Amino acid sequence: MTATAPSPQPSPSARLSAAPAGYPAPMYPHRATEAQHREHRIRSFQPRRGRMTPAQAGALDRGWERYGLAIDGTPLDLAELFGGLPVTLEIGFGMGETTAAMAAADPAMGILAADVHTPGHGNLLQLLERTDSRNVRPAAGDAVILLRDMLPDASLAGLRVYFADPWPKPKHHKRRLVQESFLDLVLPRLAPGALVHCATDWEPYAEQMLAVLSASPELENLHPEGDGTGWLEPAEHPAGTVPGYAPRPEWRPVTKFERAGIAKGHVVHDLLFRRR
Repeated sequence: MTATAPSPQPSPSARLSAAPAGYPAPMYPHRATEAQHREHRIRSFQPRRGRMTPAQAGALDRGWERYGLAIDGTPLDLAELFGGLPVTLEIGFGMGETTAAMAAADPAMGILAADVHTPGHGNLLQLLERTDSRNVRPAAGDAVILLRDMLPDASLAGLRVYFADPWPKPKHHKRRLVQESFLDLVLPRLAPGALVHCATDWEPYAEQMLAVLSASPELENLHPEGDGTGWLEPAEHPAGTVPGYAPRPEWRPVTKFERAGIAKGHVVHDLLFRRR
């Protein structure tokens, strides 16, 4: 009897494109777990698979099996994944320009980069190929599952949340990522001395971030006196500073998204806190 040849496995980009839209987050190359199907909670993101360019799909197919991670609830060994490097978690990397630039500038820091945007994963892998950076692991799916189920306590040297969806409508504020419940999940995962860095160009969200982070006795604001931009009226702050916000660190590149916001008159605020 002639043996039947096994069917070829579809590529990572093909598996992702075929993922049912009802999943709570893209789980390539795996499917969502039953627990995730049953889980009902407010999420801070909208899954966006989108259309990949051929270059993005090619980078995904070449690099995902080696570098990519499915956020599927399986605990991670960060020391093994990153070769013993300290690891910063970046939530929401968009198209990956900032992530790739920061990885190339600091190869001694591992970056666990989580997002739900499929073309962004392909674009990030493409950028990492160009710079030959090996210190980044893109992760696809819900960052809450990653923090809650997959990361051990005191395992992170830092957390980055850059330009998260501000959900500007009042009825959607409950969807914002940075709030008390999120911080309760994050803090146990941060090692002493870990740096928490947030940035946003939406001032009401900046105020919420500052209030949430400042309320934790486990975090220290590195710039309590302000950043010197004076976006509030001078009569309120004669020194022209904005208490609690930090100047943009040189290590955070200015992105196209950020420049577009500035062109619209938005003011960008950075927040830098350290885990005590």
